[in-house]
Amino acid sequence: MKNYTITVNGTAYDVTVEEGNGAAPAAAPKAAPKAAPKAAPAAVKSAPAASAAAGSVKIEAGAAGKVFKIEKKVGDAVKKGDTVVIVEAMKMEIPQVAPADGTVASINVNVGDMVEAGALLASLK
Repeated sequence: MKNYTITVNGTAYDVTVEEGNGAAPAAAPKAAPKAAPKAAPAAVKSAPAASAAAGSVKIEAGAAGKVFKIEKKVGDAVKKGDTVVIVEAMKMEIPQVAPADGTVASINVNVGDMVEAGALLASLK
């Protein structure tokens, strides 16, 4: 038998683990009540389809996070440095800006989408 201390959500539990041979015990000990099963996670929303005229200038996420706000829409003219999408990461709002002057060709995310660093958020033409 081995003793371990496990911390779950800030509460420490001392547990004893008995090594077995892989076979189920003849009489299983009385199990603790099981927690109610968690609801299945909501299906991830698919990003809007990129327009057929998607631009060649890409705006990518600088950090992993959640799309907080979309400032521009397809067809809007933008100047270099204008905020197009805001990503929230670690309780900070990080503006993702246009790297050049142009017109928004596609918005590839929705508000609330989780994105990885480097994910395509929008494109300009």
